[in-house]
This record gives sequence, structure tokens and C-alpha cells, in this order.
Amino acid sequence: MANVGFIGLGIMGTPMAGHLIAGGHTLYAHTIGEVPQSLRDAGAIACASARDVARQAEIVIVMVPDTPNVAAALFDEHGVAAGLTAGKTVVDMSSISPIETKEFARRINALGCDYLDAPVSGGEVGAKAATLSIMVGGPEAAFERVKPLFALMGKNITLVGGNGDGQTAKVANQIIVALNIEAVAEALLFASKAGADPARVRTALMGGFAASRILEVHGDRMVKRTFEPGFRIALHQKDLNLALASARALGVSLPNTATAQELFNACAAQGGSGWDHSAMVKALELLANHTVAPDAE
Repeated sequence: MANVGFIGLGIMGTPMAGHLIAGGHTLYAHTIGEVPQSLRDAGAIACASARDVARQAEIVIVMVPDTPNVAAALFDEHGVAAGLTAGKTVVDMSSISPIETKEFARRINALGCDYLDAPVSGGEVGAKAATLSIMVGGPEAAFERVKPLFALMGKNITLVGGNGDGQTAKVANQIIVALNIEAVAEALLFASKAGADPARVRTALMGGFAASRILEVHGDRMVKRTFEPGFRIALHQKDLNLALASARALGVSLPNTATAQELFNACAAQGGSGWDHSAMVKALELLANHTVAPDAE
């Protein structure tokens, strides 16, 4: 069993940390605000700072919202780097910039420590069920060392390549998800406007080559008008910002990703930053002056 640190105990981090405790590991934890009582009751040791976590733990996991939050958690005066000693491992499971990730890894490596970027896919449901997909970038030896911890939090665990490659895979994932949401939304909107029952169209499509997890889950949301967030539009906007910024740096055009982002932006302008990302359909409905199905009373 290992001494593990966990920094960032939000809707994803809290259940992920809980699985590590349930797996028999000693957990040192820090977050903005209080460490959740549920984790303290399970045995988590609350620390005053990320530095204190790094002093106690052999492996330090970071799970925070965005690139600047990771930079602060790692390199602020009381951050992880200030508490590291050679031989420890830092694992960033946030979804952040692949380009910045490489620089973070370089700085942690300079302290004699390994660095893994290991963003996840699966959302709050996957975090609670320990079924996350985990995309890892970094040295193979460090990956093998941390893999038993990953196995407590997820099911599909892949070493993609070197540092930054895990984040690149996550950005690619978010591009695919956004464009699939757009495709499903356009298809169901078209069917509804043409006079067909979108629920039955969706059922028919689920039996053919157009079948997908997005059609299954988010198509159902679009028909039933259930847009309470599993994954908020604001978070997907952040991920597509990473995609588009990285594409500019690489000299790559991602025209449909840009379109998906503009549709998310339109939703946000209507007060929808907190809607589930399947609510992208609402922006298309506004353009068509037609809804896939009536909104719930």
C-alpha cells in the first residue's frame, strides 16, 4: 500500500480519492475549502497545503479544473513542487493544455521526480463508478508504478506516449464528442422538422451504422429535454479552447471544432453555461426556429 496525495476534491476528485482509500492506500488530501467529511470519515488526512501533501506522499495526484489551476497547485509558494523530494511521482489527472503539460513535466523532472499526465473521460458517473477511461503520457516505468492506482479509478487505462500525449488524447476525445453531439442534434432536428417522431427516428438509427454512445445517451436527452448537467457546457468550452489554441500553435485547421465551439458559445450567451453539453441542440433549434421536442412544462 502507498502513501498517496490528492489535490482537488471536486465532483470528480472526491469519488476518485474515495476509491483510493477503499483500495487500502493512505490518502493525504488538500482542496480549496474543506476536505469533504465523507473522505475524512473514510480515513483521509487533511493537509493545509499542496506542499504538505507532497511532503507526506510518494505519489501526488492533481485533479483541478484548468491549466492555470494546475500551475498554481504545482508551483505556487506552497505548491507541490515545494514539498517534493527526489524519487516521487506527480500525476496530473486534470484536462489541460498539452503544450503547457510538457513544460510542467520538465520542471518536475528537474527536481528528480517523474511526471505523468493522465486526464480522464467518463464524467461524474464514471468517477463514482470507477469506470473512467484514463489516457496517460509519461515514462513507462512511472506508468507501471502508478497503474494499480489508476485501476482503482478506471477501466480503460492506456499509456499513449510521452508527456503531453495523454492530454493530446483527451483533447482529441473532446473534439470527437463535441462533433458527435452536433451531428446527433442536427439529425434529430432535421427529423423533427420534417414531421417524423424524433424518438422513433433515434430508435431506428440505434440499430444501424449511425449508432453511437452519443446518440444513445445525448440523443435521449435531446428528445426528453433533460439538460441537467452530467458534463457542463462551460467545461466543454474549456476543452475546445485547448483544442483550438493547440491547433493554432501547430498550424492545423479544425473548422468543425470551431463551429461546435460557436454553438456552445451561443448556448452560453443564453445563460446555458451550466447546461449539459447535449444542450448544444438548443443553439441549432434557435437557428431553425424549431425544437426537437417540446420542453418540459
